[in-house]
Amino acid sequence: MTLINKMKSSQTLIGIMWMVMTGLLFCAMTASVKSLGTSLPASQSGFIRYIFGLVLFIPFFRKLNLGGVCTHLLKLLIIRGSLHSIAVVTWFYAMARIPMTDVTALYYLVPVFVFVGASLYLKEKINSSRILYFLIALFGTFLILRPGLREVGLGHLSMLLATVIFGISFLLAKKATDEVKPLVIVFMLTLIVPIWLAPLAFIQWETPTFRELMILLLVALFATCAHFTMSMAFKAAPVNITQPIVFLDLVWAAIVGLVFFSEAIDVWVLIGGAIIVFAVSLLSWSEIKNS
Repeated sequence: MTLINKMKSSQTLIGIMWMVMTGLLFCAMTASVKSLGTSLPASQSGFIRYIFGLVLFIPFFRKLNLGGVCTHLLKLLIIRGSLHSIAVVTWFYAMARIPMTDVTALYYLVPVFVFVGASLYLKEKINSSRILYFLIALFGTFLILRPGLREVGLGHLSMLLATVIFGISFLLAKKATDEVKPLVIVFMLTLIVPIWLAPLAFIQWETPTFRELMILLLVALFATCAHFTMSMAFKAAPVNITQPIVFLDLVWAAIVGLVFFSEAIDVWVLIGGAIIVFAVSLLSWSEIKNS
C-alpha cells in the first residue's frame, strides 16, 4: 500500500469514527427532546435550543473568521439554515409524539436522499459494493418499518417531511466543507435557524420551567457537538461512505427507548438492527481495504 493510499485509508477510518460519534450524540439529543414531551410548542423548543447553541459558540467566536466567507458560500449557508429551520420544527413535533425507534427508522430515509443526491449534486462515484451494502442496510430498515403494518399519524408525516429537508441540508453542508471550516458551517446554521423560528416561537410563547430550560440546554450541547462531528466526518470522507453509518443509530435509539422510556423492542427491530450493523461493518471494512 502506497503512502497516498495509507493516507486515504486513514482519512476514511477517521470519517467513519466521526460519524459513529455523531450518531451517539444525536441519540442523546433525541432522548433529551423525548423527555421534554409536549409541554412547549415545537417552534419555541427549537428556538430556545438554538439560542443556547449560540451561547455555546461564544468561546470559539474569534476562531470563526467569518470575513473569509465568500458571497456564493454565504448564500448556500443561508439557504441551508432556512430549510433546516423547517426540519427542526417538524422534528421537534414528531419527537414528542411517536416512539424513538419510529423517529430513528424514518430518519433512515435521510441517507437515501443523501446517497442519491451525492451522485447527482456532488458528482461522487457510486461503486457496486457501496450499492450492495446500502441495499442490505435498507432491507434491515424495511424489516423494522414493516410498511402497511403500522398506523401512520401526523407525527409520522411530520417526521417524513423532516427527513426530506434534513437530506437536502446535509448535502449542502457537504458542499460547504470544500470551502470553509466545519466550525463556520455549524455556527452559520446555529445563527440562521433561530432567526426564522423567532416569530413563530414568540406568537406561541409559553414560559418554560427551569427543568425545561436545562433539557433544552442539553439538547443544544448534544446537537451542536453532533453537527460539528458530522461536518468533520464529511470533510474526512465522501458522503456515500459516511451516510450508511447513520443506520447504526437505530441500535442506540432502541437501547435508550427501552431503558429510559420503556418502549418495547420487538424481534423485527433486533433482526433489522443486526442486518444494518452487518452491512455498515462490511461497508466500512471494504472502503478502508480498498482506499
